[in-house]
Amino acid sequence: MSTNDARPFPLRTPFSMFGRDRALIGMVHLRPLPSSPRATQCVRDIAKHAVEEARILAACGFDAILIENMHDAPYMLRGVEPETIAAFTRSACEVRNAIEIPIGIQVLSHASRAALGIALACEASFVRTEGFVFASVADEGIRAEADAGPLLRARREMRAEHIAILTDIKKKHSSHAITADTSLDEHAQAAEFFGSDGVIVTGSATGIATPLEDLALTRAATALPVLAGSGVTATSVQKTLAICNGVIVGSDLKVDGRWYNPLDAARAERFVRAARS
Repeated sequence: MSTNDARPFPLRTPFSMFGRDRALIGMVHLRPLPSSPRATQCVRDIAKHAVEEARILAACGFDAILIENMHDAPYMLRGVEPETIAAFTRSACEVRNAIEIPIGIQVLSHASRAALGIALACEASFVRTEGFVFASVADEGIRAEADAGPLLRARREMRAEHIAILTDIKKKHSSHAITADTSLDEHAQAAEFFGSDGVIVTGSATGIATPLEDLALTRAATALPVLAGSGVTATSVQKTLAICNGVIVGSDLKVDGRWYNPLDAARAERFVRAARS
């Protein structure tokens, strides 16, 4: 499939909302939300922690914040509970009120419609989605149906077309044996054909470096913005941004470079300095 011949959807450039082409998107990992196995805090304290981290990232010079319920493992496959959505929404709304830079939403696992609804409620600028095109096997189970069709229709029904949809392709923490006869560039082209606003390329797992050759291949295959979605560090950010339009970073900003640790303001500042120097 090639999207160079016919594009049924107009191309959008979500990076204009970040104010620069080489965007730095910092992760805010919410503390475990109600009903998840590790939940211990009340919703008020979860939201307070999210605001504190978002303010630090904004002060360090990040262009946008992506909020995610990473601590809710093991994840539900698409079927997030109402209390998860409610607590996530409160935290996202408080972050939105606390900082000026754009925010984005990702709800694990593969809960794209929930993410879109939260984004609409909290006036977020974008969502990150998994399983937008093709099928795969994740550690939560089989993702047998692609989200693009129902998600874009939901966005139209919600009158939320101002919210950009950034989509992972050949996503981390997944087996892609089902689509072994399709290449990464074909996945990028399919995402563009199906109406994605940008594609995200990752390594095999959280904190694992995104291969630069995969970024280059994807960048050549699509007119969409391309982001590196895992494993970018202060050491690698410049050479990564030389290839793609932006990076999403979490692990390198945390104490000892571990995603599950608290945010380290000094590491966050160092990352931004390295990217902008």
